[in-house]
Amino acid sequence: MRKIGLYIVILVFISCNSSRKENEINEVQINVSNASLERVEPPNWWVNFKSNKLQLLVKEDNIASAKPTISYKGVTIDKVHKSKSNNYLFIDLKIDKKTKAGKFDIVFTLKDNSEKRYTYELKSREKLADKFTGFNSSDAIYLITPDRFSNANPKNDSFQNLKETEVDRKHNYKRHGGDLEGITNHLDYIKNLGFTAIWPTPVLVNDMSRGSYHGYAMTDYYQVDPRFGTLDDYKRLSSELSIRGMKLIMDQVANHCGLEHWWMKDLPFEDWINYQAHYEKNKENWSWKTVKHSNHRRTTNQDLYASEIDKKGNTDGWFVSDMPDLNQRNPFMATYIIQNSIWWIETLGLDGIRQDTYPYPNKEFMANWVNAIMNEYPNFSIVGEEWSYNPLLIGYWQKGKKNKDGYQSNLKSTMDFAMQKNVVDALNESESWDKGLVKIYEGLANDFHYESPKDILIFPDNHDKSRIFTQLKEDVINTKMALATYAVLPRILQMYYGTEILMDDTANPGDHGLIRTDFPGGWDGDKVNVFTKEGLSQEQKEMQVFVTKLLNYRKNSKAIHEGKTIHFAPKDGVYFLFRKYKDEIVALILNKNDKPLTIDLNRFKEMNLKGKEFKNIITDKTIVWKDSLVLQEKGSLLLTTKQ
Repeated sequence: MRKIGLYIVILVFISCNSSRKENEINEVQINVSNASLERVEPPNWWVNFKSNKLQLLVKEDNIASAKPTISYKGVTIDKVHKSKSNNYLFIDLKIDKKTKAGKFDIVFTLKDNSEKRYTYELKSREKLADKFTGFNSSDAIYLITPDRFSNANPKNDSFQNLKETEVDRKHNYKRHGGDLEGITNHLDYIKNLGFTAIWPTPVLVNDMSRGSYHGYAMTDYYQVDPRFGTLDDYKRLSSELSIRGMKLIMDQVANHCGLEHWWMKDLPFEDWINYQAHYEKNKENWSWKTVKHSNHRRTTNQDLYASEIDKKGNTDGWFVSDMPDLNQRNPFMATYIIQNSIWWIETLGLDGIRQDTYPYPNKEFMANWVNAIMNEYPNFSIVGEEWSYNPLLIGYWQKGKKNKDGYQSNLKSTMDFAMQKNVVDALNESESWDKGLVKIYEGLANDFHYESPKDILIFPDNHDKSRIFTQLKEDVINTKMALATYAVLPRILQMYYGTEILMDDTANPGDHGLIRTDFPGGWDGDKVNVFTKEGLSQEQKEMQVFVTKLLNYRKNSKAIHEGKTIHFAPKDGVYFLFRKYKDEIVALILNKNDKPLTIDLNRFKEMNLKGKEFKNIITDKTIVWKDSLVLQEKGSLLLTTKQ
């Protein structure tokens, strides 16, 4: 018994001593000073992902000759890859499921046996995977161009170390100074309008010499552009949205980067970008030559007869001259993009991603990209931009679609440019057999092609299209009819900032700088202030009220979120559409007649509405559904049985 007791004491001593040494090692690792390397990306990672793989991009002069080592429990180097450039290493790590969060050194031993060290951190995840809930048909999304919304901090308007330093609010294509803090400061305004989510256009570093305000030519995928604020400002925006029960959607770009991206002067591989051009140095000026542009033939993704040269022209050509096309067929680039998306989801606690120019990258990669994200975040949402007016092309990209070529995108949502245009045409055109309101009727009939119509995103306007008020020839009544229609369709809804006050680009329709006009009241000294209503016209105030009542009803309407859709062919310039969920019925009536018109309601007998009391969602007035209904004037009626 004494011997057994002695063994136990010895074992306890060894165990405690071992544990103490391990803690001492970890403590030393945590406190070690971090020698500076030019770049290690992703800059940190997390434990407890489903995938145990992580690939680090290391950028440092002549780092290719170094041998990296790691001593941290649960983390091992699986493989080290050299690139064509001697200034890169790609390190494949395996992270054990039981690995604890903490910091450790990556030691790079050079040829002369000297060392460089980099302290890397694995963090604990703050949010469980199933808590990333995504967005859906219950959401109304407010799209914002941050540079043009609100300038809360003029001190961050310009930085001398960036290429574009001028701030000029009178110039449509220069920076105006809006920032992340400006959005955060006005979240209550956005929420009170009835929106449940915001989608800011990209806010990562765009160190381009011109047009940097829009954000789509990124020059650093891991840094917030300081003219928009800091990473903490971005995190605060996400946090303040969560406090209000709202969601944050990040605009990402997998297709291209900005010409001034840091890797463009030293590409790790010749095939890092598509259509490798010659980078020539003439004295102190660098310039790209022989760039090939995209042919923009997006139908080559689905075309059974498409030639290889046309396919390559779409996927490999540069979007524009200052946006190099990324080659997602390069496995290191593919991993880089996937990890970057996951890094931002985890860092900000995102609720969704909007992926720019979706049909332009390699489509097999895009399916893998979506799959990698959805594997880690099963309830997440991603919407892809497919700028097409053909439902066949839009439906091709949605998850579950049985495509003839066998392609599965894994993508939950895509953007409905087709239906957007149908509504505009329906209201602009004079009524006839094949024009006018029939465009909505027949457009909605195409929903049979979609796997899940309610997961598609509809919108009246966005940062690339003319304002809806301009599209509808500055007709206020038609604009209200359009917004009511978009809001009740079986879709996710998105509106662009300023739609609620009839912002327009009529002076030069389609001009991007004009479409992205400053939001009145977002800058100190603005004579018109949307937030206080100071200086707004009566029409603008009425539209604000209209949008507020429309969206706040929509926010809580199961009939709109999930209900059955029944519509009746337009007749005499009038279109009826119903959404029904249990006892809640929403009726949308669009009337293009200027003179009073009596409608025989017996035509809608199958809806079993006779005797039911309806409330007008906008005016709060009530009516009882009888045998007939007199429509006194042109416009929309939005009725509900929900009291």
